[in-house]
Amino acid sequence: MIIIKKRDGKKEQFIPEKIVVSSIKAGVPPGVARELAKKIEAQLSDLSEMSTTELRDMILNMLSEKNPEWKENWLAYDKSVKKRR
Repeated sequence: MIIIKKRDGKKEQFIPEKIVVSSIKAGVPPGVARELAKKIEAQLSDLSEMSTTELRDMILNMLSEKNPEWKENWLAYDKSVKKRR
């Protein structure tokens, strides 16, 4: 089980579906979003814990490789909805 350490210090279990949902909101087609979540999950399989910041950076790098617009959409969503910089 992979634990994600949130910004506020809380910890929760890694849920790949959260990546899928957020990716779709960024304009990523559902099939590609699921593929991305599976790749992330595979890369995390050797870890027991990761911060949300590290996970977010990993996702953004993968999105940028696939389609830079998806990364920009993700960042715009974070900024407007989640109030992140």
